[in-house]
Amino acid sequence: MASGIIFNIQKYSIHDGPGIRTTVFLKGCPLRCQWCHNPEGQSTEPELALWPSRCLEECRECVLVCDRLALSKKDSLISLDKNKCDLCGKCTEVCPSRAVEIAGRRWSVEEVMKEVEKDLVFHDESGGGVTFSGGEPLMQPEFLEALLGESKKKGIHTVVDTCGYAKPEVLDRISEMVDLYLYDLKVMDDRKHRRFTGGSNKLVLENLIKLDKERKEVIVRIPLIPGVNDDEKDVEEILGFLRSLENIHRLSLLPYHDLGKEKYKRFTLPYKIGTIQPPSRELIEKIRKRLESSGCQVTIGG
Repeated sequence: MASGIIFNIQKYSIHDGPGIRTTVFLKGCPLRCQWCHNPEGQSTEPELALWPSRCLEECRECVLVCDRLALSKKDSLISLDKNKCDLCGKCTEVCPSRAVEIAGRRWSVEEVMKEVEKDLVFHDESGGGVTFSGGEPLMQPEFLEALLGESKKKGIHTVVDTCGYAKPEVLDRISEMVDLYLYDLKVMDDRKHRRFTGGSNKLVLENLIKLDKERKEVIVRIPLIPGVNDDEKDVEEILGFLRSLENIHRLSLLPYHDLGKEKYKRFTLPYKIGTIQPPSRELIEKIRKRLESSGCQVTIGG
């Protein structure tokens, strides 16, 4: 049976589709959105994560056990040389405070489904189910297809949370098993999309048009990022595209927050979006009203 790399399974989730859900986060993403709040989901491989706030001041157990000298500690601050680390896991075994962890491991479909089925009572009572997110779940198509297949056999409502950056054939493989797509639409201008996400939006738009023509259940999610897609021109371009769709009218506005900023330090990654502030309530409300005036059903968050 298929297997894949997962970095988290979140129980009792209420923001990843209808009802109470179990959200399974698959590792790996083809884009590098500068505001991404799950940087641990970007790489396809397991990674070592450091939690400086958890590190005990006088402890050096992880440094001493590392045969490859990948870890060091100076002035109570632990650091990692990624080029030397082979993810042997010895450091995580000796760390008394879980200041060193491995993000991501290989799971079988059976293992994942056992975790999902523990929450069936909450799914049934709330109209929830399982959501496959990431990273980008379409990056692991065989694994995702197998997980969706097992979920449908068990009568579990399925959601796929995607950026849409995948070959159309991948969607063809899974669409009959997906009850709802949560589909990111970030920026209409391709040059700007490349600048802030690292990839073209051509596939993203083509796949959304494809899902619309196939009358799939889709909620378009628009991350509202100050200085990226929050001015009138950006909003009007997004609206112009949405008007061309015949069957997709539900939207979620996702205002920017920097709650994932600290994660970048744990994985020694740069936080490229800088120090921008979340959009104001006034701006969020203004954009919500503009979208609704064009016939869209709009929610904030979720």
